[in-house]
Amino acid sequence: MKTSIHILFILLLSFSAVAQEGLLEKANEHYTNQEYEEAIAAYQEVLNSNRESAEVYYNLGNAYYKNGQITPAIINYERAKLLAPNDEDIQFNLELANQHVIDAIDPLPKVFFVRWWNNLANKFPADGWAKISVISFILFLVLAGLFFFTRTTAIKRLSFWVGILIVAISIFSFNFAARQKKQMTSHNFAVIVQPSVAVKSSPAESGTDLFLIHEGLKVEIKDSLGNWRQIRLADGNQGWLPENSLEKI
Repeated sequence: MKTSIHILFILLLSFSAVAQEGLLEKANEHYTNQEYEEAIAAYQEVLNSNRESAEVYYNLGNAYYKNGQITPAIINYERAKLLAPNDEDIQFNLELANQHVIDAIDPLPKVFFVRWWNNLANKFPADGWAKISVISFILFLVLAGLFFFTRTTAIKRLSFWVGILIVAISIFSFNFAARQKKQMTSHNFAVIVQPSVAVKSSPAESGTDLFLIHEGLKVEIKDSLGNWRQIRLADGNQGWLPENSLEKI
């Protein structure tokens, strides 16, 4: 009985995968035929079927962009970038879409080694860093075996120092994988979805208007209170916005 249930479960998964592939092909076909509204609906259907990937978000962003909907395009490019942070096509199209955003915010400068560290961490997605970590750890175990079981001094010395390097790579790769995973699951960035919104000094309509921002701008959510969100811009300016004025990436 258990075997039958297991086989049925596998068959259901197979049918689901085939159906998802069919949805994706349908969406791509609509996009190729310049039927952008139909493509958008089809890509959304793919996402609703738990087929989340950088490719789907990227294609959905392209469909929105071709359909003249810049803000949804930016949101989906940003979501694609979370899953594939080093993809040049995603970055190029995101920068292209951001040229339509009214607000040009100059980010606060970062120390060079912080920029270098962030660029290194973004070289691979979480799965890529996880694979590097596992492979490095396996190599470390092989080198540890060489160190303990060989009688040749030169091999012992080489396996010891290379083993230290490999285990360090494994640890750093694991940390990068955890960092990338955290960025995907618990990040606090959002995009403004209203044509324009006044940033308040406090979480209330009676708060003082600090400055005005426009749709398409990426912000960081720092805090929340009821239906209000405290946001910070790339240049360090902060304030409060109604929750319905932004959409989380």
